[in-house]
Amino acid sequence: MSIEPVMEVKLNPNIPVLSPGDTVKVSTKIVEGEKERIQVFQGVVIRLRKGGSGASFTVRRVAYGVGVERTFPIYSPLVEKVELVRHGKVRRAKLYYLRQLSGKASRIKEKRVEKAEVEFEEAEQPETPAEMPAAEVKEQPAAEKVAPSAEKAEQPEASATAAEKAITPAAEAPETKTESKTEPATEAKKE
Repeated sequence: MSIEPVMEVKLNPNIPVLSPGDTVKVSTKIVEGEKERIQVFQGVVIRLRKGGSGASFTVRRVAYGVGVERTFPIYSPLVEKVELVRHGKVRRAKLYYLRQLSGKASRIKEKRVEKAEVEFEEAEQPETPAEMPAAEVKEQPAAEKVAPSAEKAEQPEASATAAEKAITPAAEAPETKTESKTEPATEAKKE
């Protein structure tokens, strides 16, 4: 008989969505007599069991050469928090094969999830005022609105000075071999 129809089961908000192969730090509340303390257990999630109020996950670590596995109920109030250290890249739901492996052979590759999400968020943000919606452009101070037009004004001046240098006589401009060969040909074509 299940207790779910009789009593509402509340999900622990301090437990993120886990998957097998993830490395996690599980902080549990330990009661010793009248004292309470938090104990941290860090390891790899090797199993997830679903099933309503009986859902649990098993974490494995190797301490002093001995493999230690601990099962935590997902809905327990004694699980203070679960901190996700890294996502593991695995192709199985149950990682019992890690029990026979040791050392470097038992390592799991890391799945790069956060980096892709960050790049996606950066791509959504408009970078220039031209790409921003009109409402956001109006809210900017006047100094920032003038700055892009000042940059555009500087660019034609720079190109004008380059054109003036090309037109100036060879006696006034500093001589270089490449400029002296190309300038007369361009001047003849322009005139």
